[in-house]
Amino acid sequence: MSREEFNRLVGEALDSLPAKFRRRIENVAVLVEDRPAQEPPSAPGGPKRLLLGIFHGVPLTQRSSFQTFVAPSEIVLYQKNIEAVCANDDQVREQIRRTVIHEFGHYFGMTEEQLRGV
Repeated sequence: MSREEFNRLVGEALDSLPAKFRRRIENVAVLVEDRPAQEPPSAPGGPKRLLLGIFHGVPLTQRSSFQTFVAPSEIVLYQKNIEAVCANDDQVREQIRRTVIHEFGHYFGMTEEQLRGV
């Protein structure tokens, strides 16, 4: 899939977020890269794990009203990894949506345990 088409699907995923959440998102860049510089370790004897996306920043729940400046947050989606776990374009679309929701969950302060199954 071309980067342009992938970015279009990311835009669709962002537009599909509920308005009450979109209104609270501030100063977040959503980026697309091919692959992460380093993959997370896999469990011994288990399947290889691919990182599909990552949130870099300070979650809203950890910010203070006394902070005058908070560096911009980033959500990075890894196109080649997402494509690798999908069999067709419909699955890519759905995985992008799930990854966007997952990473914005971290932005809103949710843990991996809370996001499992989202």
